[in-house]
Amino acid sequence: MNSTSYINVLIVEPSSIIYEGFNCILSGGGLRLRMYRAENFDAIEQCILSKKVNVAIVNPLYVQNNEKGFHSLRASYPATSWVALVYAFFDQRLISLFDGSISISDSPESVIQLVKQNASTGNRETANEEVLSERETDVLKLLATGLTNKEIAEKLNISINTVITHRKNITQKTGIKSVSGLTIYAVVKKLVSLDYLSE
Repeated sequence: MNSTSYINVLIVEPSSIIYEGFNCILSGGGLRLRMYRAENFDAIEQCILSKKVNVAIVNPLYVQNNEKGFHSLRASYPATSWVALVYAFFDQRLISLFDGSISISDSPESVIQLVKQNASTGNRETANEEVLSERETDVLKLLATGLTNKEIAEKLNISINTVITHRKNITQKTGIKSVSGLTIYAVVKKLVSLDYLSE
């Protein structure tokens, strides 16, 4: 990671005291940080897309009853490192779903070091992000409006197989698999507007 780059850190934690504590520790660690907070699982995806989060520090409580959703998020955003924020007992199998873990009893130095290491990993993957072709962008725009593969094929006058190929390329280039995630991506990248989606 470039030494002048900011590290975007998302903390997904319901407790304001815990959030403020980690914010204070990380802000005092000499790193160039932008801190964000999500108070529920549903807000994670939107924040990752709009803020380009390098490291997401997540209370495993949110994952415990939504492992499928967590796997989907990890697959959709491989450039983000996922760190468990542990201050209660959780099964080790659950903690192993993350790239690392922070305990509330860890020293400030070890917390800062772990965030720095995970941010470097995420940034290398971000650098590999590829640009969509003009046709892939056309497919993405129509996909964001809720059209099916068949409807997109008819609209662009191409075969369904070609649409499927473009969709695979879009997923490969963006790292996003879900239609909802691709829709948010299209809005954040200003490929479509919210007004366009509501038409």
